Amino acid sequence: MTDLAASRISAEGRDPVVLGVLTDYIGFHLRLANGASFRAFTRRAGRPRLRPGWFTILSLVGDNPGITPVALSRASDRDKSTLTPLMRDLHREGLIERHAIPEDRRSYGLSLTAEGQRALETLGVALAAHERALDEIVGDSKPELMRVLRRIVAELERD
Repeated sequence: MTDLAASRISAEGRDPVVLGVLTDYIGFHLRLANGASFRAFTRRAGRPRLRPGWFTILSLVGDNPGITPVALSRASDRDKSTLTPLMRDLHREGLIERHAIPEDRRSYGLSLTAEGQRALETLGVALAAHERALDEIVGDSKPELMRVLRRIVAELERD
């Protein structure tokens, strides 16, 4: 891709938009890559109602039956304002269930339903195929890319 092409982005097949200073902003390109990855994952899963972000939550709940929303928030790096509607959607879809925690009346535990386990398995198959596609894209630079991404997280979390 030429520098000129890299500094433009097509808006739904219409006239390209000049990116200006965004051309070299890492955060902007991380956001574009994240969006492209989520859209590709959704297509690969073949079930548009199963959103990419659900895999993380279902996986954490499946691996930690009885996990509280607070622990889930910390583990998934989601704040309450984004986790609460996500849990509501998963509960409404019949994928997770809430149950009382006798020793903590202010909170509740979460676990997968049978349908939630099936959704997790479906998403897991799609995720494995998606990861293979990403591995093909990054090739031999995967270890370096993973190192840089982890460093970005670690360094920015210290600020």
